[in-house]
Amino acid sequence: MWKPSKSLMDKITHYSTFPATGVSLRQMVQFGQNPSQGTLFRGAQFLSEELPIRLAHRVKELNQLPDGLNEMPSIQKVANWYAQSFEEITELPKPKLSREIRDRLISGSRGSGAQLPPTTQNPDVAPGMYRSSPWQNGSGNGNGHSRKAIRRYYATVDEGVQWPPEIFDYNSRFTKLLQTIKHRHDPVVTTMAMGINEYKRQKQRMQIDNSIQSFLDRFYMSRIGIRMLIGQHVALNSAPENDGEYVGIICTKTNVKDLAQEAIENARFVCEDYYGLFDAPKVQLVCRPDLHFMYVPGHLSHMLFETLKNSLRAVVETHGSDSEDFPPIKVIVADGKEDITIKVSDEGGGIPRSAIPLVWTYMYTTVESTPSIEPDFNKSDFKAPMAGFGYGLPISRLYARYFGGDLKLISMEGYGTDVYLHLNRLSSSSEPLQ
Repeated sequence: MWKPSKSLMDKITHYSTFPATGVSLRQMVQFGQNPSQGTLFRGAQFLSEELPIRLAHRVKELNQLPDGLNEMPSIQKVANWYAQSFEEITELPKPKLSREIRDRLISGSRGSGAQLPPTTQNPDVAPGMYRSSPWQNGSGNGNGHSRKAIRRYYATVDEGVQWPPEIFDYNSRFTKLLQTIKHRHDPVVTTMAMGINEYKRQKQRMQIDNSIQSFLDRFYMSRIGIRMLIGQHVALNSAPENDGEYVGIICTKTNVKDLAQEAIENARFVCEDYYGLFDAPKVQLVCRPDLHFMYVPGHLSHMLFETLKNSLRAVVETHGSDSEDFPPIKVIVADGKEDITIKVSDEGGGIPRSAIPLVWTYMYTTVESTPSIEPDFNKSDFKAPMAGFGYGLPISRLYARYFGGDLKLISMEGYGTDVYLHLNRLSSSSEPLQ
């Protein structure tokens, strides 16, 4: 079994003193439109510096968790995965390039159209809420204001340049390494859940405290960011030609109605299977058929699926699985100048006001027996079964906030719940990682 050396841990500690550099959806799209090998190499250079910093923050924080949580076997396993990935990225041999090529890469990145537009702050996220280093004082970025980062996500202007084989070779090796790392980290969410369960059993506790909740928010937000950067880079290298509406894994014309319809069908299928129903509660969708915007379809599908699943479960359990006439769930999509907002309304009995804060707590669930967690369970995107893990809403809120949106819940106890999913259609909000 792989174990980190002392010299590696010292290196990780050094890297963890630097802040992360947030990237916006619009920056990723502008960077990735018809990239050349030189542009992809610039992207690899950025990631070879940025990813170790993000991984180092997570290793340090995992090893400093309070109250013995850092000693749980599953938590240690995750920390070792992050440390191993850090080692592999920092030790990947760099290509030996001629002076002319180095100058071309540098001059291209400084060109008049090279640097991408600045990012904006998500109004629903307090400065520093998902900061990369919670232990740093005011001189670092612990107060929510990051030090001036020297790394930038560039769009290189390099048309007509003949790039040498060394560039092609490095791009290929770096992309293969990223695929290996992504595969290694697939079971992180379920393994962390196992670690929290180990901790709760050892300490004989029903819930986790606020400090652990805050850590999990930061940890999973960081994971979304790391996987987004890796997934985007791998996709650009796999299909560097601009594929119509897609730039990497980002769709410039994500059709909201199509994705919502697909999420409705998937959630109803899971509901019917779980409760043994012939026909799950109906879902009424109100959405313009031509409504589309720039987004990551996988993120939106995940959020809609989790939200609908919760509503379906509430309706079935409130009205009884033997009911022949469930009240329908309504999904209304509103098209604003800044946001696209999706409201999911159900008549599932609502949530007591005292329990609403718990809805955002990891490992909180109203299901009496939590399903067993297997490390390999749905590694790709943690789409849990009908219920039982208590991860659906908190993780969905992170997905929404990652690109400038939010997820909010308003409940009428005794009647039902409305969930509002706000999606930033301007695509200029930065990852909340500074």
